[in-house]
Amino acid sequence: MSAGLEFSVLDMVAEPYAAAPQLTARLRIEDSSSEPVHAIALRCQVRIEPQRRPYDDPESEALRGLFGGRDRWADTVRPFLWMQCNTTVQGFTGTTEAELTLPCSYDFDVAGSRYLHALGEGSVPLNLLFSGTVFTRGSTGFQVRQVPWDCEARYLLPVQVWRRMIALNFPNTGWIRLDHDVLASLADFRARRGLIGWDETVRTLLSEISEVVT
Repeated sequence: MSAGLEFSVLDMVAEPYAAAPQLTARLRIEDSSSEPVHAIALRCQVRIEPQRRPYDDPESEALRGLFGGRDRWADTVRPFLWMQCNTTVQGFTGTTEAELTLPCSYDFDVAGSRYLHALGEGSVPLNLLFSGTVFTRGSTGFQVRQVPWDCEARYLLPVQVWRRMIALNFPNTGWIRLDHDVLASLADFRARRGLIGWDETVRTLLSEISEVVT
């Protein structure tokens, strides 16, 4: 590769004191060139590769809304974008380690959140695709080169690490976005029935729908 860069993920942990759900990836970066690197403006596209792991029956059922039935998985289970993030890598020569912040969402309108919520155990197959600008400092001054397009690193994120991160920010809870008119109708239903909380309101609705279906 022209820039002589190689990336690997050493670890990925949940940040306990972040204001919002956040993972931190610890990267190892190796530069085989002899030039001192002044800095790297690093961009990263994090993709989930669901075809790289097996699924039990409960997971398959929970993923039906995302991928359809198992008979369709040959066509629907494909890598998809989870997030894009960036960081600035400080100067080094040869090898260095850097932290990459991965801000996560628990929004169920996001495919990544729906996928992760459906998993029971095991790991999440990730592929981190890197790009950006490398600033080097030589005898003639600063020079600029691009991170090669084929720089990437795969990593198996334990599902429990993601669950721990969500539990830190949303203990025993989750959230979904609703249109204002839907929320107003839900609030009106709650008030007319004299229900105490939103959990009770939704459970009552689900119970009534179940009775109609059966």
